[in-house]
Amino acid sequence: MPDPAARDAAARDAAEEASALSHPAVAPDATAAYGEHPDQVVDFFAPRGDQERAPLVVMLHGGAWRAPYDRQHVTPFADFLARRGFAVANVEYRRGGSLPQQRDEENSGGPVAGRWPETFDDVAAAMDALPELVRTALPQADPRRTVVTGHSAGGHLALWAAARHVLPEGAPPAWRLPAPPPLRGVVALAPIADLGRAVELSVCGGAVRQLLGEGAQFEERAKYADPALLLPTGIATTVVQGREDTVVPQAVAEAYVDAAAKAGETVGLTLLEDVGHFPLIDPAADACAVVAEELAQLAW
Repeated sequence: MPDPAARDAAARDAAEEASALSHPAVAPDATAAYGEHPDQVVDFFAPRGDQERAPLVVMLHGGAWRAPYDRQHVTPFADFLARRGFAVANVEYRRGGSLPQQRDEENSGGPVAGRWPETFDDVAAAMDALPELVRTALPQADPRRTVVTGHSAGGHLALWAAARHVLPEGAPPAWRLPAPPPLRGVVALAPIADLGRAVELSVCGGAVRQLLGEGAQFEERAKYADPALLLPTGIATTVVQGREDTVVPQAVAEAYVDAAAKAGETVGLTLLEDVGHFPLIDPAADACAVVAEELAQLAW
């Protein structure tokens, strides 16, 4: 017989996911391209209210770096933050393909996770282009008060975006920054923050190995892609994690926080009781308000 606890957890996860994805997509106030590929775009959500200059939240969506999951599913979350006075930049980026030659045979023919190096090329290019794009597409935003956030695989990319100045030699030049990025901080939501621990736990159906490859290739790429290996950053960082998350378990967040401590850096860890993976981006969930508060603490 199925384990009752596992059955209950699966039912809760399904209900939370259904709630988070039940909200209609919200159209942005503006969209701008940072490259020529159709996925190299940013949607902008203007702050609701009468403030002249609002903190900027840069959002990187999740979905295991896989193509079927795009930025549309977090537009209700972006609107939620805009209604709380933030300016929001919702970044799209290239993800794993869905063409036959880009499928993973071990994953029932499903799309693979991420593209190497394109996924990282895009995040770096988007972050570098944002100051100029914001000036024209979202003049209400104050780029001097920028916080990066991301959910799940997007949380991984948010942590990576804040660590580009500590990338080791050998990383593509376009990825590396000569100095820390001008960020107020990072709020990573249930992030795939420690890639080695995520592999051990088979997070998201082996997505990490699909992103980085196997064996020696994995080890080589992880040096440039694993946030847990890119510490300390000197950037204020908070991780928000549901204790009941079975998609990206709490152990992954704890591994990243432990790695930061060993590197001499303190990373905040906010653990939410009775919360799984999806309430963090669900405007109908109390957890979403906690996320907004964490962003506000860094931005204002």
